[in-house]
Amino acid sequence: MTKNNTSLHANPFCVLGVTTRDDRRKIVEMAEERALHMDGDICQKARSDLTNPRTRLSSEMAWMPGVAPRTAENMVRTLAESPRAVRSEHGLPGLARANLLAAVCELVAEDEPAASVAGFIRDFADVVEGIDPEEVLRDVNEDRAISGFPEVRGTDAVEEELAERRRAYRSALKNLLDTMDPAKLVATMTEVVTLATDDGDEHGPALIADLVDSYEVETQGFLQKESENIAALIERVREAAPRGEKAVEPIMSKLEKVARNWDSVAQPIQISAKARGIVHRPSRDVAYDLRGLGIDLNNEHGMLDQAHRMTDLLHDLFAELPEVVERLGEDAEAIAGLRRQAEERERNSEQWARDITFRAEVGLVFKDELAISPEGLRWKGRAFPLDSITRVRWGGVRKSVNGIPTGTDYTIGFGDNRSEQVVEVRKEATYAGFLDPLWRAVCVRLMFEMIAALEQGKSFSFGDIEVEDDAVTLVRHKFLGSNERVRLGWHEVHVWSADGNFVIGQQNDKKVYGSASYIHAWNTHILEHVIRGGFKKGVRKLSDYLKD
Repeated sequence: MTKNNTSLHANPFCVLGVTTRDDRRKIVEMAEERALHMDGDICQKARSDLTNPRTRLSSEMAWMPGVAPRTAENMVRTLAESPRAVRSEHGLPGLARANLLAAVCELVAEDEPAASVAGFIRDFADVVEGIDPEEVLRDVNEDRAISGFPEVRGTDAVEEELAERRRAYRSALKNLLDTMDPAKLVATMTEVVTLATDDGDEHGPALIADLVDSYEVETQGFLQKESENIAALIERVREAAPRGEKAVEPIMSKLEKVARNWDSVAQPIQISAKARGIVHRPSRDVAYDLRGLGIDLNNEHGMLDQAHRMTDLLHDLFAELPEVVERLGEDAEAIAGLRRQAEERERNSEQWARDITFRAEVGLVFKDELAISPEGLRWKGRAFPLDSITRVRWGGVRKSVNGIPTGTDYTIGFGDNRSEQVVEVRKEATYAGFLDPLWRAVCVRLMFEMIAALEQGKSFSFGDIEVEDDAVTLVRHKFLGSNERVRLGWHEVHVWSADGNFVIGQQNDKKVYGSASYIHAWNTHILEHVIRGGFKKGVRKLSDYLKD
């Protein structure tokens, strides 16, 4: 880009050498004169743009409204002779200065340091953020009062053109970044977002947020590929862990290098997300995958040094994710709690074995054995290890004829990752006798696993309820129109049972609720136990239920 060929030089006012205060006659004269030594079509279009009221406003707002003609001429000259001097010019109206800075984007030297470019972009975004439509309208109409063109009525047209200008500014900045090599681009974006948001503590200008959104789209492919590499290395560490710390060490070093490389590119997105009060989900997912590996190395293999190394890495890479940082501090306490529970379970293993043992025959004529013990569950001759059970459900349906009770049909369901079993019984003693050991032997474990998964950022669906550690998504039921999903914190809801369902509803809106069947939806009873227990303790996160 030559210094006389920027977007500002292509503006009709510059093409014809006229000012915002020249009348229609002067514009026509200059168009005819310039056509003698320039492209006639370009001059004709410039003339049309400036004399047609519908297109003139666009040209005015892409120029320097509110700036005296002599000053505007000097600024165009300075832009060509010393672009850096234009960057430090503070005595102009906001829109005029923004248009000049957009032109400067096309003239930034290739060897200018990333920190200097970042400061320029931050200043540019601040100028754009401060543009006042009322001031622009005033400046445009003051010039039109002199030039004889009709005034612009109201700010609607101005705001529409400002939206177009902001798109042009974003495009100018994106084109500037596209001239950089990848390392400098990432360094510039990181510095820009850090400066503009005070390291994620302030919201920052809208232009920076738009720029980060474009950056996120551009880097999505790289981040996806690197996250897959991280996942593969995590799996390799897990496979190597049984062979000892020497087998794990070189893979951990490679994993750390890839994770740092991934994070360096994701940093601008993370900081911007923090400033906007949202979560960059890919960063959160990578952080939780790494955190899960550290927990496994500690809990399953006793590799305290490697677990500590992982914690330090996560603190270093994901300081912009408050949720992750908070949970890292809770890990030691959670692990200690699980260990105490395991030790207590071992000390009471004999009593526990007695408590979870039950056997009954089900059926009127042909009997099938229903049994549970430390060896597992048995039904219709098939055996299922306790640790293989991943889901349970149960409930009873009362029956009557002409209003006279005729008994209750009880249903018990359980399943592993490959199959599910359903047991229908009529005897309450069999039903209750089986459920008590089932709860002790299976459901308590499922409850711990659910809580651990929630703490790692996973979510679960029960009926039309979606459960997260710190929130629940319900349905706003509408009489007319489509229902909509509503995400609420746990302090905003209450729970109850109705018609064989566990129900969660918003406290101050009866139309927002979700439900899950006790008898048909898997693990509804476990969810209810966790939520009701958490509510009694007044927790804001379900994972806090089991903590002291």
